[in-house]
Formats: sequence, C-alpha cells, structure tokens
Amino acid sequence: MARIHILGAGTPTPTPTRYGSSFVLEIGDEKIMIDCGPATTHKLVKAGLWPTEIDYVFFTHHHFDHDVDYPCFLLTRWDQSIGKENLLQVFGPTLTEQLTHRIMDEHDGAFAHDWLARVNHPASQQVYVNRGGTPPRLPPEVSAKDIKAGKIFSGKNWQISGADAVHVQPYLDSLAYRIDTDEGSVVFTGDTEPCESVRELAQGADVMFAMCWDEEESMLRGGEQHGVMGTISAARLAQDAGVKKLVLSHVGKNLDTHGIMEKGIGQARANFEGELVYSEELMSLKI
Repeated sequence: MARIHILGAGTPTPTPTRYGSSFVLEIGDEKIMIDCGPATTHKLVKAGLWPTEIDYVFFTHHHFDHDVDYPCFLLTRWDQSIGKENLLQVFGPTLTEQLTHRIMDEHDGAFAHDWLARVNHPASQQVYVNRGGTPPRLPPEVSAKDIKAGKIFSGKNWQISGADAVHVQPYLDSLAYRIDTDEGSVVFTGDTEPCESVRELAQGADVMFAMCWDEEESMLRGGEQHGVMGTISAARLAQDAGVKKLVLSHVGKNLDTHGIMEKGIGQARANFEGELVYSEELMSLKI
C-alpha cells in the first residue's frame, strides 16, 4: 500500500502548527522524501519513521523552507546507521550537488568536524559497535545529482518525472514532480504559479499536493500572486489537469487563520470538483 506522510505543510513563516515543506512517500519497502524543510528529521520520527529508512531525497528547489534540515537529516541518517543501509541518493535542481558537498565533504564540508570525530574517537566507535555496526566506521557517502525536467529515476515499483515550475527564476531553478506507482500517481507541485508545464505533468493524477500560499483575494490585494498559487489558482490547476484528489499544502499564516481558512477552502471547493484535503502536519494519506 502506497502512503504519503505530510511532515511539513507550511511556509518560511513558522506557526505553532506548521513550518516549511517536506513529505515522505512509502511505496512497498522504499521510502522517498520530497524536500527537507525545517525540523524534518524530528517530524519524520514523530510520524513513526526513521532516517535510515529513507533511501531517496528529491528537492523541488533550494529555498530554506524546503532544504534547511538537509544537514541534520544527512548527519542523523549516517550517525544512526550500522553500515548496512542503502546508499542515499539525492536529486534536485541546480545547487543540489554543491549543497551536499558543502555539508559533508571531508575538506570543505561545514560538518566534516562532526563526522570525523565520530569516525575516529573511541567512544563514538564503541557506540557504533553497540548499535550493531562492525568496525571500521566508514565516512558518510551520499550520491547527489543535479537534474533537469523529464524522466528522472525508476525504483522497484515507481517512476519519477519532473517538470519546470515557475517560481523565482532566474535566481533558483524549481521543479514539480510526478511519481507513478502500481497503486496510483501523485504530483508535488513544489512552489509555482499556475503554468502549462505543471498542468501537463499533473494530467489525470490521483493525488496532487499543491502549494496554497493564501486565500486568493488576500493574495491579490497584497500583490503576492507571482510565482505562487492561492486557493482558487491551485484548485483551477487541479481541475484543468483532471486531478482526482487535491491536497492544499505550503499553507501560509494568513490562510491558516480561522475565518480566512474557511473562506479559502470554500473558494477551492467552488473551483474543484474532486476530493479536497486541507493539509495538516503529520497527516498521512493513501494514494
């Protein structure tokens, strides 16, 4: 059974109930992370998952609310390993390789001091053995790859493809992803305004996780409609693409306020005929 865990359903503005963006998709015995925003590693454990279970990470883009917990996740996954886990494979637009290098490289990495101490100090070596590892304790190894839109990767029972998303170009490249499985298809729009490339990617999808920055009228009044979607634009994109279930995510602080929330959900329902879900962190859904 394929299941999606919502770890981060917010924006760069922290609230008591949501902050940043991250999802984990379970397909059989494989687990795929989409983005790694604030506190993702902690939320992962709260969701009943474990860092060493994640074998794939896909970044939509490199704003901090989508990648700031990446160092924590990399270090925790390595620290908790016993040397028998699969190689972690990381994919994303331009800067993915550079960011990984700057975190973990033995000579230039910002956290090399941490893992070098854990590899070499006897106390850390003993913890590793007690956990089930066999010496010597090896340095972390991560396969990171910058990717473009198109067919990206295939797992045991899934395939992932990407499309260019319109967000903050030319400063950052952004991708939306579609994962097709034997049990259905799911699309993660990442951060984007409505665009033809994402609509085509989402065509006929069973589930679409769409960024929903704000209630549409509030967003337009504030001039914040560029590079993002609101309650009406996200719903219309899903409707035009023939999506069966729309999950509103990347929810901003204003939209998450009672009164405005209900108005925004009403706007979305008026423009989308399928099943509508207003995301909450630590919620999980079947495809």
